[in-house]
Amino acid sequence: MSVASVIGLRRGEVGVEEGWSTPYPLGFQVSLTTVLILELVLGFSSNLTVLVLYCAQSNLVDSVSNLVTVNLHVLDILVCLLCLPLTVAVILLPANGSGVSGLATLCCFHEACVTFTSVATAVNVLVISLDRYDISVRPASRLLTPRRAALLLVAVWAVSLAVFFLPFLEGDFFSSSNRTLLCVGGQGYYTGLAMYYHLLLQVPCFFIAVVVMLFTYSRILQALNIRIGSHMLRNTPTPASPTPASASASTQSHAISALPASSMGVQASVSAIIALRRAVRRHRDRRERQRRVLKMSLIIISTFLGCWAPLSAVNVLILCLGPSDGLVRLRLCFLAMAYGTTIFHPLLYAFTRQKLRRALKTRVKKRVVSLLQVDPAPSGGTVIHNSWVEGGGQRKDV
Repeated sequence: MSVASVIGLRRGEVGVEEGWSTPYPLGFQVSLTTVLILELVLGFSSNLTVLVLYCAQSNLVDSVSNLVTVNLHVLDILVCLLCLPLTVAVILLPANGSGVSGLATLCCFHEACVTFTSVATAVNVLVISLDRYDISVRPASRLLTPRRAALLLVAVWAVSLAVFFLPFLEGDFFSSSNRTLLCVGGQGYYTGLAMYYHLLLQVPCFFIAVVVMLFTYSRILQALNIRIGSHMLRNTPTPASPTPASASASTQSHAISALPASSMGVQASVSAIIALRRAVRRHRDRRERQRRVLKMSLIIISTFLGCWAPLSAVNVLILCLGPSDGLVRLRLCFLAMAYGTTIFHPLLYAFTRQKLRRALKTRVKKRVVSLLQVDPAPSGGTVIHNSWVEGGGQRKDV
C-alpha cells in the first residue's frame, strides 16, 4: 500500500493506519544517503577551510572579488548544514497515518531549502561572473566598487530569503489545510500550477545565470586577447618610430665611429637575438595565459551546467507533465548532483587564487613544524648530539 493511499492527500482525507511505510526502496535510500553524507562532509570541510584562511589573513578580504567569493562559501556552508540534512531526512524518514502533519511540514521545509539553494547559488555565481567581467574589461574604472558590491550582496541575500517562504505559501502551511509537496508517491500529488511556483522560479534563474556566464567569460577572453595584443604592438618596434634602444644606439654610433665595422655588426646581431627571444617569451606567456583562462572558464561553466542542468530539466518535466513517483525520485538524484557544487566551488573559486594557496601552504607548514618540534630535554638528563646534523667534530656529553 502506498503512502498516498494511506494519507489520501488529494481528496483531503486523513486516514489513520497502523504501521510504517517507506516511500523509497532500501537500495535507493542507502545509495543516495551515502552520496549526500559524503557531499556534506567534503563540502563543509572545504568551505570551512577557505573561510578560516580568509579570516586568518586580513589581506585576503581586501577586494570586491574576494568579498563575493567569501559570500559564496558562506552560502555553501549553510547548504551543507541545513539543506543536505533535510534531504537525507526526506529520503529516510518513514511516514504513517498519524504523521501526516509532520511529513507535510518536513516537505515544505525541504522544498523551501531546495528553492533557496537553487536561486541563491545561481545568483551568487552570476555575481562572481559579473565581478570577473568588470575587473577584466574595465580594470581602470570598475563599476563594482566596495560599496556597490556590499549593496548587491545584501540584495542577493534578500532575494534568496524571500524565495525561501514561497513553498510555505503554496502549500497553505499557515492554514489548517496544510498540503504535502513532492515528497510522497502514489496518487497524492497536487497537480495545480499554484503548487509549483517555486519550480517555475528556479528554471529561469538557472538559464539566466548560464547566459550571463557565457557572455561574461567570452568577453573576458576577448578583452584578454585584445589587451595583450595591443601591449605587444606597443612594444614592437616599427620602422617609422624607432625604439629608445635604437635611438641610443644611433647616438652612440657617432661617438664610437672608430670601432671596426665587424664589431658593430656583431653587436647588432646580439641585440636582434635578445629582442627576438624576448618577443618569443612574451608570445608564449600570452598563449599560456589565454589557455589557462579558457580552461578555467570552460571548467566553471561546465561544472555549473553539469550539476544544475539535470535538476532544471526535471523541474520543467514536472511543470509540463505533472509530478509522479519516477520524476520525484529522479529529482532527488539530480538534487544530490546539484549539491556537488558545494565541493567544486572551493576548488574553482578559492584554491585557484595564489594568495589563498600561499596562505594555505604557510599554515600547513607551520602546523607540520609544530607537530614535529621536539620538546626540550629535562635538566640533568642525557643529551646526545647527532653527528649527521651537527657535524662530525663534536663529541657526546653525558
